[in-house]
Amino acid sequence: MFHHTAFATRDSAATHAFYTDAMGFKLVKVEVAPTPQGGWAKHFFYDTGGGEMIAFWELHDESIPDTWSPAISTGLGLPEWVNHLAFAATDLDDIESRKQRWLDNGHDVAEIDHRWCVSVYTMDPNGILVEFCTTTKAFTEADHKDAERLLADPAPPVLAPPDAKFFQAPARAGAST
Repeated sequence: MFHHTAFATRDSAATHAFYTDAMGFKLVKVEVAPTPQGGWAKHFFYDTGGGEMIAFWELHDESIPDTWSPAISTGLGLPEWVNHLAFAATDLDDIESRKQRWLDNGHDVAEIDHRWCVSVYTMDPNGILVEFCTTTKAFTEADHKDAERLLADPAPPVLAPPDAKFFQAPARAGAST
């Protein structure tokens, strides 16, 4: 269990709208404090359930170069799927509910059955891939042994990727890019 994770944002209004409307989280705390370099920052926290939170930093500090990116993967030159946030869904009905909420709020969704869990994915306004995931298969001792073997294998066998389903939000259907 963790207390909170924190990320930077360039657009706190869009971040707030996404995490309250599309994610269904509640804003529970905002702190405003000076930064060590003489600026200031706003740190705002959302309850994600189970006593855990996600927080964002709105930075106002001239010592921080303006070239930073809040995207935790693409900002580092990695594909967007590498570093991401995965939140727990209770079951497949919850996955469907979360997917529909995202679509209703104008966010495109990808859904993948990973053969042991099912996930839905969308992007937040900061370029961070977010996921709701539910485990659909109990882990066995054989799974544990297989995991240990694969982790230690320098050239493990590569499985075919699972099929993904893509859903375009109705509000964006037909939009030109």
